[in-house]
Amino acid sequence: MGRTGVALAVGVLAVSFAAICFRKAAPTHPLTMAGVRLAIASLLLLPFVVRGRRAGRLSGPVLRSALLAGLFYALHFGAWVWSLTLTTVAASVTLVTATPLLLGVAALLTGRDRPDRRLWIAMGLALVGLLVVGRNDLAVSTQALVGDGLALIGAAAMAGYLLVARRLEDFDVPAYMGVACTVGAVVLLSLGGALGVDLLPASPAAWGWIALSALLPQLVGHQLLTWALRRATPAVVGMATVGEPVVSTALGVLMLGELVDGGTALGCGITLSAVLIAVVGRQG
Repeated sequence: MGRTGVALAVGVLAVSFAAICFRKAAPTHPLTMAGVRLAIASLLLLPFVVRGRRAGRLSGPVLRSALLAGLFYALHFGAWVWSLTLTTVAASVTLVTATPLLLGVAALLTGRDRPDRRLWIAMGLALVGLLVVGRNDLAVSTQALVGDGLALIGAAAMAGYLLVARRLEDFDVPAYMGVACTVGAVVLLSLGGALGVDLLPASPAAWGWIALSALLPQLVGHQLLTWALRRATPAVVGMATVGEPVVSTALGVLMLGELVDGGTALGCGITLSAVLIAVVGRQG
């Protein structure tokens, strides 16, 4: 599989715990959950930002890219975490991982990092799997549909994050992410404050779950996915994240008791097959 494939596999496994952490942190407001997660991550990454700045690894172009990435982070996490309060883990995580489909369109329009034939096949198969998993919400309720829409906004924002990071030839990943997390945290918590939201988690347990989401999905998962962009195209990295619904759905069954019907299980199987086609066998 190579180092890139291993990084993508571990990264996806790590980010798959995010939905569970946020569900367990309820009834904390979504903007607070997302903002505090990024704030904790930014504090832990601060030494790397300082070191990177002193070493000249946060040049003007890199810093501007990180600032823009932070805005995409704010939109991605703000929209997606909110969607988790309106619909099921399976539907929310499935739709937010529609990122590679959007990246494929962007590649066609820009002519850069165009998907190869195998990746197009994987993306088509992934689309089928995503539709199977998320199909139920179309007839459930208006609230569920709003949740679906927010998850898709989150997918578009993550596509923006990957495209922005891909423009850089080489960069200090922890320092870059530290800046992005700081910007995302400031935007989300400022928005929450403006809306009169309680900016503190609802309980000590909620603090713990949000902190875990910062340590595992953010510092491990997102760092590995960002690192992989130095060796793989955004479409390949995005395709790897399509495996997140499979793992998150399984975790939802084990940790939240959310029931999964046969159709959802089938969709997860199709989705996982698509990820394996896209990622396994790539070198680097």
